[in-house]
Amino acid sequence: MKFSTRAIHTGSEPDELTGAVNVPLYATSTYANEAFGASKGYDYGRTVNPTRSALERNLAALENGKYCYCFSSGMSAISAVAGLLNAGDHVIVTANVYGGTYRLFEQVYRKFGIDFSWVDTTAEENVRSACRPETRMIFIETPTNPLLSITDIRMISKVAAEYNLISVCDNTFMSPYFQNPLDFGIDIVLHSSTKYIGGHSDIIGGCVVTNSEEISDKIKFIQNSVGAVPSPFDCFLLLRSTKTLALRMERHNENAMRIAAELEKCPKIKKVYYPGLKSHAGHEVAKSQMRGFGGMISVDFSDFSSAVRFFNSVKLFSRAESLGGVESLICHPVSMTHGTVPPEERRKLGLNDGLIRLSVGCEDYDDLIEDISNALSSV
Repeated sequence: MKFSTRAIHTGSEPDELTGAVNVPLYATSTYANEAFGASKGYDYGRTVNPTRSALERNLAALENGKYCYCFSSGMSAISAVAGLLNAGDHVIVTANVYGGTYRLFEQVYRKFGIDFSWVDTTAEENVRSACRPETRMIFIETPTNPLLSITDIRMISKVAAEYNLISVCDNTFMSPYFQNPLDFGIDIVLHSSTKYIGGHSDIIGGCVVTNSEEISDKIKFIQNSVGAVPSPFDCFLLLRSTKTLALRMERHNENAMRIAAELEKCPKIKKVYYPGLKSHAGHEVAKSQMRGFGGMISVDFSDFSSAVRFFNSVKLFSRAESLGGVESLICHPVSMTHGTVPPEERRKLGLNDGLIRLSVGCEDYDDLIEDISNALSSV
């Protein structure tokens, strides 16, 4: 089956009892046994829930994976993956990742004796030179948040296999519709399902997908032991959302492609970051591993004051954190999503005060570009 068919049908088969075409919302914390030792495969809601199981089958199919485990947030999904590590282990991480990932690794897991190297993973020599005898994992984000750098997924898989490392890809920005890292040999793909998978800015969630039975068993154990699981209602809503994922991603992509091309022509803008532009440093690699370029654009103004004027002048773009919803959002990464990253680290990455991030929604293009044009006139 092709993507849209899998999105609509996998995990969402008609209910055997009633024929309901939507998976029922099983709002229960526990399950009754018929007799001693005679259960129906369900014991406790933290461990298993039929609505969550349906969602996990659905998301596994969309990422071309065998196993999926859902969590209460994208950060709890990343934390579960970090739970595969031990004290003394070393991890290579894409330097320009989401600020919350940086905070989790540096301020939480480093205290437990895990070391992290922040590396420009767009260059193979950088990844290889960062490998140590104690390295256990390569964690990449591609495209990155917010500079949209592109890492070659095939290259990471090759290096990880050579050094016997676990390879992890945060695929949040692309969604399973535009990119499937498991197809290129990655061991684990994860998402903040809050973003494009949810798509309506009304759910917090995360997921981990793998084809490895060994990794699957460990993540399942962590999911149950830690208990950071989504509610049945959140799972119900996410199953609703994946049915329209292909439709939404096509519109996000179409709008963002056109907007990025127009922004690139504007003399008031220093640089536009969007992997669909031929001027983007990672454009060719992006084309080789992505089926579209997504809805995220970052715009570098020459100075902070210009960025603030633009930020305050838009009308249709809501000034908010997060991304991937049907409504367009605008964010100032330095003061919002990446505020916990130390200034010296931000400067190394090229993440400056004049950078604005746009999450382009599914509104009519003409309205969005008019809003942007009006805001640019104030700069």
